[in-house]
Amino acid sequence: MRPVTPRGFRDVLFEEAAERRAVTAAASAVFAGYGFRFVETPAVEEYRTLEAGAGASWENSAFRMVDLDGSLLALRPEMTLPIARLAASRLSDEPGPQRLCYAADVYREQASLRGEARQFTQVGVELLGANGPSSDAEVVSVLVDVLAAVGLRDFTVGMGTVAVLRALIEAAGAGDAWAAELLAAAHARNLVAFDRLASAGGVEPAVGEALRRVVRIGGGREAIGECRRVADAVGCAGSLDALESAWELLEAAGVAGRVRVDFGILRSFDYYTGLIVEAYAPGLGLPLGGGGRYDDVLASFGAPMPAAGFALSLERVMIALAAQDVEIPVRGLDAVVGGEPEQVARTAARLRAAGWTVRMSATGDAAALDAEAASVGAAWRVLAGQGQAVSADGRVLVIDPVPAPPAEGGER
Repeated sequence: MRPVTPRGFRDVLFEEAAERRAVTAAASAVFAGYGFRFVETPAVEEYRTLEAGAGASWENSAFRMVDLDGSLLALRPEMTLPIARLAASRLSDEPGPQRLCYAADVYREQASLRGEARQFTQVGVELLGANGPSSDAEVVSVLVDVLAAVGLRDFTVGMGTVAVLRALIEAAGAGDAWAAELLAAAHARNLVAFDRLASAGGVEPAVGEALRRVVRIGGGREAIGECRRVADAVGCAGSLDALESAWELLEAAGVAGRVRVDFGILRSFDYYTGLIVEAYAPGLGLPLGGGGRYDDVLASFGAPMPAAGFALSLERVMIALAAQDVEIPVRGLDAVVGGEPEQVARTAARLRAAGWTVRMSATGDAAALDAEAASVGAAWRVLAGQGQAVSADGRVLVIDPVPAPPAEGGER
């Protein structure tokens, strides 16, 4: 048998794996700086949990399985619903708000002919039990700070709200079937179908015009004013108050320069109730990630509370970093130690105790040790018992007593 990696999955080797860990660590430091705490959830959830939280959104993309008890399970397709389930069960008696964060793999089924990945890594936060503009602004601020911390030089965070669209749909009074079809067109960013539905018979003409205009409004704070004028004509301007207040807080925090108001952002899940965010980098045709406010999800789990958050695709962030030629600092090997086995063990232990990263070698030949050090990217090679380390360009470092690892050995 010739082993192969299953379709839609991939192996991640040394350098890329180290860079992924470094990017995750940079994001984690930002999360900690805002007081978010890491949690972990199982890779599988009961399928009814996903149905309760997101309806039929995952019907065609969840990896389903039946366990020996006959329970229908699914690999988690995203992290918002598992964290909501965790909060509604394990944290229901804890005083809030809860600031939770994660870095976890998620899984989505794809048709074989599409050639798409079926495993992704999401890095994100969920702010549970807090409502209003301040919590919305906090979620957006964390997103901006994370993208800056991982090294992206050029990015934009789009911010909008589904509250306006929902208010306009209610004002249209064209029925549930029409509303579902309109939302589906909006989620698919199909403006042709959206415009057709907004102009359909039975839709109040003024509301239809407002619908067509609103999803095309974007810019800075002035975009909120423009949207307010359009919505005010049909009595829906109040749905913008929270967004405008959140923008003011972003300006006070000094992050509004990275944010663009965009009323065309409509995430593909039906559970969003207010704030919507997406992050973009030039040249990447898909969002780096996104999220928003989903105040009704925890109620479906019997623990009603407001909630908002976002998730970034680690894979897309890595692509954007590569496209911007960002060098990710990764701790490499400081030294390869070779020689007589007992001396190698003692020398390697002393170096590690001083903070060096060390690989032990089976060779005592200097030339072979040089070649091995070069092959694994170690800055120095050490022949145990000689009391010195030698770099690839011939520099000598005395290691008796052992100094702290040289800077050039710690990062690349």
